[in-house]
Amino acid sequence: MAQAFPLWVIIIDYALGVVMWTLIGRTAMNMFQPENSDFFFMKAFVKLTDPLIRLWKPLTPQFLLPPLVPLYVAWFFYLARFYVMPYLLGYSVMGMLSFPLEGEIAAGIYAIFNR
Repeated sequence: MAQAFPLWVIIIDYALGVVMWTLIGRTAMNMFQPENSDFFFMKAFVKLTDPLIRLWKPLTPQFLLPPLVPLYVAWFFYLARFYVMPYLLGYSVMGMLSFPLEGEIAAGIYAIFNR
C-alpha cells in the first residue's frame, strides 16, 4: 500500500495518524486512570498530548468535559487525514487517501494471522 503514495504523503499521514491515535489513547486511558496517575502509560499520554491540547485550546468549546478534550482534538487530525490530504494530492473524491498508516497495520496483522 505504501508504494501507492509518495514518501512525503506517507510521512505526513503517519505523523498525523500517530498523533490522532495517541490522543484517542489518552481519552481511553482517562476512563480508567486519572490524568495525574503514576501509571507510566498515562504519564506518557499526558506528557505527549498536553502541548497539542494547549495549542487547540482556543478552538475547544468551554462546555466540553475535560476528559473528552483529547478526543475533540483528535477529531481535527482525523479531518486533516480524511479531507485535507486527498485535497492536497489532487483527488476529486474526498477520503481517497484511505489512511496508509492503518492500511499498513491491517496488512501486518493480516500477514501474522494468515500464515
